[in-house]
Amino acid sequence: MNHRYLTSVAAALLLAGTAFAQQGDLPPVPDDAPIYGSQIMTPEERAEHRIRMRSARTLEEREQVRSEHHKLMVERARERGVTLPEEPPMRGGMGLGGGMAPGGGMGQRGGMGPGGGGR
Repeated sequence: MNHRYLTSVAAALLLAGTAFAQQGDLPPVPDDAPIYGSQIMTPEERAEHRIRMRSARTLEEREQVRSEHHKLMVERARERGVTLPEEPPMRGGMGLGGGMAPGGGMGQRGGMGPGGGGR
């Protein structure tokens, strides 16, 4: 293929990706994403919560949905005499801080390659 053609395609994809990201593109909310207080929610309530999360257009809107939901679940747990963790579950995925923290890797010689794993 022509180098100029490839450069043009790459530039177009880069510009399209940048424009798409600027429109508030958010990572998807998976069906198995943890929901704070899910043990005291009906399946319909869990589905509704996921719909609300998916309907949010910005990260700030998602945080607002999470915050409101957290308050509701704390109140419901108190009324029912149920103990929930203080904080909502950590958000999964590799985006927005969901990756491995410093020191969380296998470390020096911790892999299964030569010299690793069999101490």
